[in-house]
Amino acid sequence: MSELREKIRETIESEPVVLFMKGTPEQVYCGNSGRALEALRSVGAPVTTVDVLPDPRIRQELSALSNWPTIPQVFVGGELVGGADIVQELAETGELKQKLDAALGDANPDTRTERVVQVGGTHTPFRFVP
Repeated sequence: MSELREKIRETIESEPVVLFMKGTPEQVYCGNSGRALEALRSVGAPVTTVDVLPDPRIRQELSALSNWPTIPQVFVGGELVGGADIVQELAETGELKQKLDAALGDANPDTRTERVVQVGGTHTPFRFVP
């Protein structure tokens, strides 16, 4: 397993709720990433986000781990929940809150927290030659 894939796996397993997204909570670069983040916020989820844009390998390794081809991807308690459409629907029906409570139990805080972690380095796929 590559070092990057191992870092992604460790993040998924160690963080209660992980959102792999395009951008950060402060600077969202994709409407679907924004919808997934808002759905998590609406239920007070403690969200750890990972920006997949700085290094294209993050997206490749994540998709290899999850067997889910698109971004965003939301994980709760180490399990893939889905992308923006699924997470938004689960939030609207109340199922996302139930899933959080079941997965996190007493570890689910009453107040929403957000943090950003980096799993890969900045990777430039092009080399500019003067």
